[in-house]
Amino acid sequence: MTPLKLADIAKMLNCPLPAGADTLVTGVAMLTDAGPNEVSFLGSDAYINQFLETRAAAVITSRKVKIPDSTQKVVLRVENADLAVAQVLERFAPPIPRPAAGVDFSAKVHATVTLGAGAAVGALAVIGARSKIGPDSIIHPGVIIGEDVSIGRGCEIFHNVVIRERVTLGDRVIINAGSVLGTDGFGYRWDGSKHVKIPQIGTIVIEDDVEIGSCVCIDRAKFSATRIGEGTKIDNLVQIGHNVVIGPHCIIVGQAGIAGSSKLGTGVVLGGQVAVRDHVTLGDGSSAAACSGIANDIKPNTIVSGTPALPHRQNLREQAALRRLPALLDEMRKLQAEVEELKKRTGANG
Repeated sequence: MTPLKLADIAKMLNCPLPAGADTLVTGVAMLTDAGPNEVSFLGSDAYINQFLETRAAAVITSRKVKIPDSTQKVVLRVENADLAVAQVLERFAPPIPRPAAGVDFSAKVHATVTLGAGAAVGALAVIGARSKIGPDSIIHPGVIIGEDVSIGRGCEIFHNVVIRERVTLGDRVIINAGSVLGTDGFGYRWDGSKHVKIPQIGTIVIEDDVEIGSCVCIDRAKFSATRIGEGTKIDNLVQIGHNVVIGPHCIIVGQAGIAGSSKLGTGVVLGGQVAVRDHVTLGDGSSAAACSGIANDIKPNTIVSGTPALPHRQNLREQAALRRLPALLDEMRKLQAEVEELKKRTGANG
């Protein structure tokens, strides 16, 4: 990594020239870990004590954060500290090892495959007949791509990914190691004596600028297509069932599971371990807290939580009431005892 002057970082973030502008910065670190040649960031007032104790050369902070007037720290003020740090991290990121353009001698690429200009196919990769790899796309070692697959421009498919037959990827799609696209949808029917497999003859369409984490499984459709919308980001260990349609710019966090034929609108957010039942629709801008179980349609711009998932505020009220149950039971027992005592006295006096 090439060090940057603090002045260069300030210029990158459109901040005024800070004190110590010639300080060489070698990287980015947490407030508690940063040394005098690193920058750090502060996005919330909750970490102000760590800010006061940090040894960082400078701290990138959101304008909304209240910094004590007496501080001697070098502060770079920005609208959004997280986005600003992302810019800086790009400058310090070590290069990812990638295969050279062309086809490695150990790869097995069918003679009918079309490779765009600048495409790279790594060692021991396998690409099936009639598949198309777009310009500047990178196929890392050990990837298996089936027949009639179409991969767009500038995609990156990491080690040991499996993309089965007839799957389509748009441009600039990233698929991280170990994911599988195109397994048969989980479709069976009981015929009275055994589970009968329903043929899964559909496909998968991944639109532009989608990123898929490691060990994600996306099932092909029974017919038509399982579709992942433009700009959607999927975390590790997510299961997406057959004929699911996920809209643009959604966030799906790790270990979420989406059952077949569900539909997510634009900008939907699913927290970790959320389970979505089949044939459910989640409206645009809706979100579900971690570990929610969604069994019914969710209206647009609604936040839900719990199992079964309820509007978040309602769920919080119910959880608060549930915590009061032991005390309420004690009160009820005392009232019962008083009523019984009153009955005894009334009977005695009668």
